[in-house]
Amino acid sequence: MTSRERVKNIIEFRGTDRYAFDFPEPYGSDIYWETRNHTNPDNRLANGIDEWGCKWETKSSTEYGEVSEPLFTDWADFDKIKIPDINAPWRWEKLKGMREAAGDKYLLVHGMSLYERLYFLHGLENTWMDLYEEPEKVQMFLDILVNMNLEAIKRFSTIHPDGYIIGDDWGMQKQLMISPDMWRKFWKPAYAKVFEACHQAGMHAFLHSCGYIVDILDDLIEIGLDVYHTDQQQNMGLEVLGERFRGRLTFFATVDIQNMMINGSVQDVRNYCRDMDKYLGTDRGGLIPRWYTDPVGAGHDWEKINAMCQEFLAISKERFGQ
Repeated sequence: MTSRERVKNIIEFRGTDRYAFDFPEPYGSDIYWETRNHTNPDNRLANGIDEWGCKWETKSSTEYGEVSEPLFTDWADFDKIKIPDINAPWRWEKLKGMREAAGDKYLLVHGMSLYERLYFLHGLENTWMDLYEEPEKVQMFLDILVNMNLEAIKRFSTIHPDGYIIGDDWGMQKQLMISPDMWRKFWKPAYAKVFEACHQAGMHAFLHSCGYIVDILDDLIEIGLDVYHTDQQQNMGLEVLGERFRGRLTFFATVDIQNMMINGSVQDVRNYCRDMDKYLGTDRGGLIPRWYTDPVGAGHDWEKINAMCQEFLAISKERFGQ
């Protein structure tokens, strides 16, 4: 199998010759990532001003900073926001040759967040309050973000990517940031439109979301999510994820970055890899092991990263023969 075929087969549970991986060198990756800053007005920075005018700052060595203050708190000021032109020609000229550069790897491209961009501009607490006080304004901006994604999918489709990933961190440690019912009211229909457009364009739908999101995973599967990109599992429980979602969703996952990769021993990390295989993987697919690409910011050490990569390679050989 080529890498592209392997990843597709795993996502679609059609069988594979080995696990697909997204690891650092020297271990290699079956996935070719489109760099977010090629095209994406949702680009996040360590320090600087993004396309929307948000100021990003960090006081550490993390890959991404935080927006220092909202651009508007009162919706009366929303018209002052400069909404990036998703169809600007310069944005898409940089896609030329990307499919060829990906070769036989699975090409994964970036979409725009449907939640985080709103609170980058408006503030997190303001956003939560306005779900109740200004719901029509929240819906108006959410429609803008959905339409930007739909236009991006049309543009991307000309180079035939394989997957489309959106990043929205929905979870806290033990619950969603908002109620599941409120999520279903505003965001479930929005994601459904984007996922449907992905599928119509021949792409798998990916969602990255940190934190506890068990309460909405059934909903996400229902509306067409193919791949859950997760950095954390221990706050939800591998057993819970396995019992409820194994075989229904592909987990694009690293060993838990918040707990295991920090507090576990090298042997604990190796054991956790085997638990991920046990609870999330199947002989037909369902798991794509990966690494966390900002190890310095997360406080990870290379001994554990190497142990994780080596253990997953060994597990793959045991399960699939190579």
